[in-house]
Amino acid sequence: MMGEFIQILLFVICGIILLWIGQFLFFGPMSPIYPYLPWSKNKGVSRRGRPGDPMICPVCSIRMLRGDLVKTIAFATGVRSKDRLVHIKGCISCLENNVPRYCPICKHKMTVKDYLVARMFDRPERKNHIHVLGCNYCKKA
Repeated sequence: MMGEFIQILLFVICGIILLWIGQFLFFGPMSPIYPYLPWSKNKGVSRRGRPGDPMICPVCSIRMLRGDLVKTIAFATGVRSKDRLVHIKGCISCLENNVPRYCPICKHKMTVKDYLVARMFDRPERKNHIHVLGCNYCKKA
């Protein structure tokens, strides 16, 4: 009788520990879905930033999450050229949601079909550098 009680107690303790570990892995701060959860610490943090800052979309100025990408179209130039012409469409937030999009140069309100014209400088050992020249209205490429 006492052996069964101890065995049941050990199973309950192991179950609680496994539930706690699973909760931490799937809903904890290291989880990829953590920023989207209602109890996330990022909920009250402003998602706005300045265009040009790291991890900020240059079109809508929203702070991007880890893994988010900006949709771009890069055009090839000469073989020896270290810079390329790039059209920046925007991030997922400004392409799919109703987020206001503005050109960082002329402050013109952009539609979903508009894009930014930029130069991308290829760097062999570091991330590529982007220099925004303007939108398709203020900078005709």
